[in-house]
Order: sequence, then structure tokens, then C-alpha cells
Amino acid sequence: MNIDVETGGRVDVVDVTADVAAAIPDDADGVCTAFVPHTTAGVVINEHERGLCADVETALERLAPRGATYEHDRIDDNADAHLRAMVLGESVTVPIDGGELGLGTWQSILFVECDGPRRRRLRLSVVRE
Repeated sequence: MNIDVETGGRVDVVDVTADVAAAIPDDADGVCTAFVPHTTAGVVINEHERGLCADVETALERLAPRGATYEHDRIDDNADAHLRAMVLGESVTVPIDGGELGLGTWQSILFVECDGPRRRRLRLSVVRE
């Protein structure tokens, strides 16, 4: 299963929780893995709160500043995005119980764009117990 994600900025945090939940079969028990098949985006689980999302963007900029001297920038000028995505990670796994994602009260599945805006894909895999 795939979910298309539209990102609006170079760095963008998009809550994809509802889209992932809608793709889960109603009677499923097991786990769902969300995987980002891109090298300049990541996926994390955390709170989707405007201030925290802004903090994520600030922290990523501090971690790997755009325009710093990177070898990869000689190819396509986006080494910062690759470095940021490596830190974020390319997948998350969430338990499923009765077709429902087993996320905590404040947890959301967040797609983090590091080289947008772009149309991206999030791949889902459900493994039943």
C-alpha cells in the first residue's frame, strides 16, 4: 500500500496518521510499518503540535545547516537534506489491535520532508499476527 504525501516547503512536517489508519484493515491485529523510499525524507513518531514542528525544523537546520561545505553538494546541492533524513530514519513500526493503530495519546506518525516541496510516497506494510 502506498500513501502519497504532498509537502509544501523545503522542510515540512506532515501528519500522516489518519491516512495510515485509513489503510489498516478493520479486523487487523499485528504491526504496521511505514517506510519512506526516499533519501531526503524521513518518518518519525511524535506529537504533532505547531511549536514542536517548528522546533524540529530549527533543530534540523542546526544539525545540518544548508549551504555548509559538503562534498555531496557538488552533485546536487542537497547534502543537508540527506544528512537530516539519516538522523530521522526511514521507517516506523506501530502495533495494530482490532484495526486500530496502537499509538499513545499524543503520538502521531509524521512524514518529515527535508528537500521539498515535493510529491512523495510513504509505503505501508501490514503484518498480521
